[in-house]
Amino acid sequence: MRTCCGSSAWALRLADHRPYPDLDALLAAADEAAYDLSPDDLAEALACEELARPAGADAYTAAYTALAAAHSAYRASFGHAFVVCLDDIAPSEALDHLLAALHARLGNDAEEERVLAAEELRRLARGRITRLVRNLPPGRSQVSDSARQESVGNSPYVPV
Repeated sequence: MRTCCGSSAWALRLADHRPYPDLDALLAAADEAAYDLSPDDLAEALACEELARPAGADAYTAAYTALAAAHSAYRASFGHAFVVCLDDIAPSEALDHLLAALHARLGNDAEEERVLAAEELRRLARGRITRLVRNLPPGRSQVSDSARQESVGNSPYVPV
């Protein structure tokens, strides 16, 4: 679970309440645990996040340079990595969405950004859990066959 969210408290809480009857129950528990993260737990989880770039983006493009500069400014302002869930964004639009979100959130005050970062981290964890569970071989999870067969792609960003 630590690969889904870097908070030890979050992962332990999910592990302590298993087994879950289905993916929806696991996601509900993950949401509840995310909403209950203390500021220290949130800081621990954010410290595990890396600067990300959309899959297929050339590391030497002007857009990537702008992304790295904006991320540096964000980290200097807020003290942690920028997080945004891109699961519902088309890969061709991911870089534009990432840059726009980064620039928009740079103007937030610390408390407003803490709330937004926590929500994006919760959304990231949900997507990671879903992909993790649905990619398990049959018989390794209590997820229904129809849910397991649903295609769930990876988030359109990868660590730099």
